[in-house]
Amino acid sequence: MKRNFPEERFQEKTRSEGSGEIPEGRHRVRIERVSPSVDGGRYPVKRIPGESLDVSVRAFADGHEPLSVLLEFREEGANECTSLPMSAGYNDLWGAVFSFRSEGMGSFRILGWIDEVATWQERLKKKYEGGQREDLTLELQEGLEIVRRHLARASDPLTVETLRSWVILWAEDGPDLDGRVKQALDPSMGALAAKFPDPRFVTASDWAWVHVERERALRGAWYEFFPRSASTVPGVPGTLKDARERLSSIAAMGFDVVYLPPIHPIGRAFRKGPNNTRDLDGTAPGSPWAIGGEEGGHTAIHPDLGTMEDFLGFVDSARTLGLEVAMDLAFQCSPDHPYVRSHPDWFRHRADGSIHYAENPPKKYQDIYPFDFLSEDWQGLWRELLSVVLFWLEKGVRIFRVDNPHTKPFPFWEWLLREVRKVDPGVVFLAEAFTRPSVMYHLAHIGFSQSYTYFTWKNTKAEIEGYLTELTTPPVRESFRPNLWPNTPDILHRYLQTGGRPAFLVRLMLAATLSASYGIYGPVYELCENRPAEEGSEEYLDSEKYEIRTFPVDPEKSLVPVITRLNALRKECPELGFNHTLAFHPVDNDQILAFSKRGEGPDEWVLGVANLDPFNPQTGSVLFSPGGESDFEVQDLMDGTRHRCSSGRLPVRLDPGDPSRLPFHLFRRLR
Repeated sequence: MKRNFPEERFQEKTRSEGSGEIPEGRHRVRIERVSPSVDGGRYPVKRIPGESLDVSVRAFADGHEPLSVLLEFREEGANECTSLPMSAGYNDLWGAVFSFRSEGMGSFRILGWIDEVATWQERLKKKYEGGQREDLTLELQEGLEIVRRHLARASDPLTVETLRSWVILWAEDGPDLDGRVKQALDPSMGALAAKFPDPRFVTASDWAWVHVERERALRGAWYEFFPRSASTVPGVPGTLKDARERLSSIAAMGFDVVYLPPIHPIGRAFRKGPNNTRDLDGTAPGSPWAIGGEEGGHTAIHPDLGTMEDFLGFVDSARTLGLEVAMDLAFQCSPDHPYVRSHPDWFRHRADGSIHYAENPPKKYQDIYPFDFLSEDWQGLWRELLSVVLFWLEKGVRIFRVDNPHTKPFPFWEWLLREVRKVDPGVVFLAEAFTRPSVMYHLAHIGFSQSYTYFTWKNTKAEIEGYLTELTTPPVRESFRPNLWPNTPDILHRYLQTGGRPAFLVRLMLAATLSASYGIYGPVYELCENRPAEEGSEEYLDSEKYEIRTFPVDPEKSLVPVITRLNALRKECPELGFNHTLAFHPVDNDQILAFSKRGEGPDEWVLGVANLDPFNPQTGSVLFSPGGESDFEVQDLMDGTRHRCSSGRLPVRLDPGDPSRLPFHLFRRLR
């Protein structure tokens, strides 16, 4: 139903300080604890079009009269609001579910009032059932006045005619008093009339904001690779043209986003060599995150990779294949960056006049200069960095993976993200912030679409269940969207180092199904590469961060068939595209994890079961009764095998040592 109440009619009139005026006191309904909410409504809730918004509120009033509570929402740019009646629950809790249809900044609020029509109908019914016939005629007369007042506030001709026809059935005097009363007690007609209350007596909550982003902000499969390692010829650096040739295979695996580490010129000063050593002979390609050289800075392309025309061709080819390109946004410089010469004031200086390089004692990163976001010319710096984002946006890039956003001021990001979205509201920002949860969540509050997580370090059943439950339930779920990565160029967890292929398979399945968004650092993950730089390190040996690699084709080791099937299931099973329906299920074995995601229908669910032990076979019984049903047959979506659930128990056996079987199941009801 559409409503268009004049805004000022719902505003509380407050008493001026010392004026002695009595404020508007006829708003008897109290509205509390509106949910969902982010930081008490300071920041918007996040959704995508069509994603449900389950709104709840505590609404009550003095006395015992019935209440009407209405949820009112509007899409961005809409002149009118859409209204939904809220349903009453236990202890004055009211609820309603809806979704926004279009992208933008939507809003909703709660309206509550004493339902004068329902109060009258309730009184009339009690007197009629109590045999107080002498009062019924007067009650009908009073009801007539109440309904007429409501009718005068209705504007839709059909509604007006419907209510007038109803009133005629019981307002006229006649011998059939019982028939008149029964007509007057029509609950549907009473509810229709009650939709037009006296605005003076309606309590309205503040508007709550909802940032409705495009689908990619919630869901997508990401594939990361270095273009300079895209060559198939050992010893020959790859180019953007070589990388372009790889796109078809990435698309064939079912990925949605191809993410490129920095592709800019790399500084020569203090350049890093293989395995993070110093480049002593000047032959190392350096770290792509040491951005800037004689060839240019953040808006330039490394000449070894090609030209801007090559990059635009890469973006066009990706788009043709259904892929989006994500760029790395690393706001830092090499000592050779043009900014260092033109704007030395944008960097912090030490007592001897030298510029502070990045360090995390005892580690030193002499090849990187961080910006000083609090410099005297901070506004000039901020505007320049905004221009960098807008430059690449103009080149067709609408997704940015932001390097270490937690080391830059929150106000900077709040401003930059807002300014970018003024140009294109559909830009998606992924925060690479491995820091305290409160900081990670705040980055989501101020506008980052999604974030890396600590999933990589959560490997036991208790760790996974606890952490994913936190991420997918309120209050975190309302603004923070997880993007799960089992590995990155910086992170090779010990679980992968020691668990071999079974560990890679299980972590892949968990990342791809526990979250609507996931990603892999592609080539090394496909081949299960798990050699650490040294014992106790999470760095890769011979890391691509410091040298150019060539990856052989090895079908026996490759995970490509499994990756392809999992990505296909993510599209075939809509349930996997959301996070809020994730639920974990009991298993009588702590090495077996069981979870499900459900859709709207009773049979729309996917059940995942994984052996977390990459070394030993594990057996167990999963307790699972969707919709209360306890006996049914399921089919594994990976290999087609059938299994029987009896009395709510599904027996499983998963052997990581059996090369003909996967160490996990993905079940769906066999129809």
